[in-house]
This record gives sequence, C-alpha cells and structure tokens, in this order.
Amino acid sequence: MTANLVATAAHELKTPLTSLRMALHLLADGTAGALQPKQAGEAGAADFGQILKSTLDQVNQAQVDAQKLAQDFSAGSGNASLQDVMMSLQKANLSFQQMVQVRNRLVSAYHDIMNMQV
Repeated sequence: MTANLVATAAHELKTPLTSLRMALHLLADGTAGALQPKQAGEAGAADFGQILKSTLDQVNQAQVDAQKLAQDFSAGSGNASLQDVMMSLQKANLSFQQMVQVRNRLVSAYHDIMNMQV
C-alpha cells in the first residue's frame, strides 16, 4: 500500500516539477528575459517554495510589463510598436496559462493523495 502511495505521488508530481525546472532553466539562461539579481539567486535555490514564488513573480512581472507597454502604445508614445505590444501580451498570456496548468496539476496530485486510504 505504501509503495502504491509513493509511486502515485511521484507520478502526479513529476510533470509539474519538471515544468517548473524547465521554466527556471529558461529563466536562468535568459531565454525568457532578463532576471533581476534577487530572482537569479533564487533560481538556484533548492527550496520548492522559493522556486514557486520566483516563478509566480516572473509571471506577474511579465503581465505588468505587457500592460505598461500596451498603455504606452495606446497613449501614443513612440516607445512601443504594435508588434512589441502584441508579443509582450502573448508572452504574458502563455506564461500565465502554463502557471495555471502547473497549479491545476499540483492540486490534482494533492487531491489524489488525500483521497488515498492508508
């Protein structure tokens, strides 16, 4: 029974943790944009809570940046083109969707574990 519990928990948590690890790898490489110094230090941390907080902060920052760029464009400032605005909005949307999918997977794994009989 215990082996079944451990196997199920490992399977249910493997995908979201792999997604977070890949997202952190992309952040550390700079593929997803530049990291703040504080975020760069947290990306190497082993604590899951810090990793999750850093990822959520990055998603939030992408949304804030996209909104600011859209407001600048709509105000008519020459700092942003329509292509830049659309790209930043799509990046923010995709990062939010990935975060929601990881969250849903973690909640599902938690429910599966809590519903198991020990």
